Amino acid sequence: MPELNLLWLQSGGCGGCTLSLLNAEQPALMDRLADASIRLLWHPSLSEASGNEALEILRACAEGRQRLDILCLEGSVMTGPSGTGRFHMLAGTGRPMMAWVEELAAKAAHVLAVGTCAAYGGITSAGITGPSVGATGLQFHGEHPGGLLPASFRAGAGLPVVNVAGCPTHPGWVLDTLLALSMRRLTEDDLDALHRPRFYADHLVHHGCPRNEFYEFKASAEKASDLGCMMENMGCKGTQAHADCNTRLWNGSGSCLRGGYACISCTEPRFEEPGHPFTETPKVAGIPIGLPSDMPKAWFVALAALSKSATPKRVRENATSDHVVVTPAVKKTGLK
Repeated sequence: MPELNLLWLQSGGCGGCTLSLLNAEQPALMDRLADASIRLLWHPSLSEASGNEALEILRACAEGRQRLDILCLEGSVMTGPSGTGRFHMLAGTGRPMMAWVEELAAKAAHVLAVGTCAAYGGITSAGITGPSVGATGLQFHGEHPGGLLPASFRAGAGLPVVNVAGCPTHPGWVLDTLLALSMRRLTEDDLDALHRPRFYADHLVHHGCPRNEFYEFKASAEKASDLGCMMENMGCKGTQAHADCNTRLWNGSGSCLRGGYACISCTEPRFEEPGHPFTETPKVAGIPIGLPSDMPKAWFVALAALSKSATPKRVRENATSDHVVVTPAVKKTGLK
């Protein structure tokens, strides 16, 4: 495969997606880039070049003297105040980062938004009640097409901005996307309606959840540390969130739910402002507002009532405990 040049920029964010990327394993980050024949031109946290050396790399890409195959942006684009972008100036250039991103995106064969901030605005765009910082995504503002770049934008190779959403994004999602690009195996049909790679966005966090037995019987947790399903009371959106977190584990063994925390749907636009505390489930007449994807309300109500009536004592009592208090019965199955 021909070598691809990758340039990584950071704007309005916490840098958490880079920290997550460094946890890549089997293979590790630099090994996977080498496998994919990707050459890291510059990364603000990983590269030795700084000051004028780093700026020269950016200028060479912007002026077309250096081929730019993949541009990755981490963090939202800061367009404030009043659309000038001066809330985030790229040091030493006298230009807003917003202007650099626009110019470099026009030169790149592929553009990746790494993390939900870069994809849709994310945490940086939340809670603005005064003068706005103007945080937005690369090609989406929330769920609406059109961020810094218009909805019609296509990078040099023909794809729109690829949104590797997540807060932070899983290192495997980033590296598998880069590998697919290097192999020319990522097409527009491989992206969902929000431009997320379908290899992880066609799954739900609910898939592979270790609390599925509690979900099936609607045996619900009532407080933090309870073992039960966290959908009914604890704000969990795993049945609606698009990601494979419980089948592609983090650091080889973890996920939010395995750690005892509800899924807050961080791969979705506007997750940062759910309109209620993250660990509470809003309800109407005792019925959660956010029902599982693809399930009509009447079905959920009927199935929930039936499931609760059939809940075994073991599942019911363990659901509101922080450890197993009733163990599975030992029965003679007759199996040979």
